[in-house]
Amino acid sequence: MASEILINVRPNETRVAVLENKLLVDLLIEPTRRKGLAGSIFRGRVLRVLPGMQAAFVDIGLERAAFLYVGDVREDASGTDAFFVEDEETHQSLDNDTAPNDEPSEGQPASSASGSSHQMTGPQIQDLLKEGQMILVQVAKDPLGTKGARITTHVSLPGRYVVYMPTVTHLGISRRIESEKERERLREIVEKYRPSKGGFIVRTACEGASEEEIKADIRYLSLLYQEISRGYEKRKGAGLVHNELDVELRALRDLLNEDVDRVVIDDAHAFRKISKFVSQFLPKLKSRVEHYQKNSPLFDQYEIDLEVSRSIGRKVWLKSGGYIIIDEAEALVVVDVNTGRFVGKKDLEDTILKTNLEAVKEIAHQLRIRNCGGIIIVDFIDMEKETNKEKVLQTLRDELKKDRAKTSVSSMSALGLVEMTRKRTRPSLVRVMCNPCSYCDGKGYIKSKATISNEIFKEIERLASSKQFASTVVHCHPEIADWIYDEESEMLEYLEKKLSIRAIFKVEPNYHIEQYEIYKG
Repeated sequence: MASEILINVRPNETRVAVLENKLLVDLLIEPTRRKGLAGSIFRGRVLRVLPGMQAAFVDIGLERAAFLYVGDVREDASGTDAFFVEDEETHQSLDNDTAPNDEPSEGQPASSASGSSHQMTGPQIQDLLKEGQMILVQVAKDPLGTKGARITTHVSLPGRYVVYMPTVTHLGISRRIESEKERERLREIVEKYRPSKGGFIVRTACEGASEEEIKADIRYLSLLYQEISRGYEKRKGAGLVHNELDVELRALRDLLNEDVDRVVIDDAHAFRKISKFVSQFLPKLKSRVEHYQKNSPLFDQYEIDLEVSRSIGRKVWLKSGGYIIIDEAEALVVVDVNTGRFVGKKDLEDTILKTNLEAVKEIAHQLRIRNCGGIIIVDFIDMEKETNKEKVLQTLRDELKKDRAKTSVSSMSALGLVEMTRKRTRPSLVRVMCNPCSYCDGKGYIKSKATISNEIFKEIERLASSKQFASTVVHCHPEIADWIYDEESEMLEYLEKKLSIRAIFKVEPNYHIEQYEIYKG
């Protein structure tokens, strides 16, 4: 499969597009003023310990306090040399095929799924942390919405071939390395060169790597952690100790391999920086790095911006004439499948099946580009035959195997709903590129003119029933005043006659359409 990585660098933002057979399959956007924090390491100060939530709020030098759950706290968290078995995967890179060990449950040790076992049987948060305590933490999830960053004391440092985890002791190997012989070879190499403290995850990119390459990666990460430890000790207050790589270098570290035909960069400075990085860590692939120097924008050559515009829209059309609706909320993402203009050729069941199958591929594609995470509910068009339901479900699972982010799909309900989860590694495309509507305050709707008019009438009636006066003055948006005079004149006349008052409307062009104020005349 032909694969390319395009890197568009501008003073205000950097964009990385990953293409497979000229089709956009992943997009990373990092605004210069709002760089992602996931993977960065901080010296934090515990602000509040909440036994009732088994969590703590930690000041790491950002606008909002970070959130630390008990399952993410190691014993003797204030030091940098304490070790015990971790409960959660903490590695936050683009390569989500790594797991802390090679037990059957991918992505986490078999001993625990979420760290909740700590709350039941392990140490309590009040026994591990005290207010005012300084601790070394790593950002596991960027701040999202009103939530602060989620942090962990389990530091993980991703390299090209391995992930170094100084606070654990086990060795894991990516499940995508299927050859048992290769797994054993890699295990022996890592065991041979691993430092006295810490554990490792062998990444997918390590498959076929030489002993010297793996050794160099381990040594680099060991030295990096030593530098981080010294930085932590030197810093007096809360703040940054180690910054994660820029988005373009992270992308190459995690995505560049033999399957990538070329890396194209449209900025001279970034080209030099990336060439140096690739020469140091991936010298075999240096020839694939190209400097794009044409006048026309790089992304225009592949219609990337057109695809991005399509991927921040709510409705996505399918080639058949059907469409899907994608609604992203803070807690979950909902996808609705519709036949639209597609009428089929045979019978209704066949039309529905074809629409659902076409939708499955687009849904998997959109989830990757939009980077939707958390709980995802897909409402497929209802199908009668169980074989068709299973075919759609299996196709969805097959398409999601192409996704680097870890996904889990449940069975289809009787209502045609499929519940799934996708690991959230960074803010979604919509959250990066868009803000909630300032006019509707993010609700997605505003009250109708009829509703606002009725509210005004009820308020006038309420006000007039408690006070004696001859008139009221209503300050409101011009469209509401026009609506009342044009469409609600009968109601206005009824109210004035019933209450023996006169209602005067004064238009306020700067008012929000839902805003109004009523005063005694």
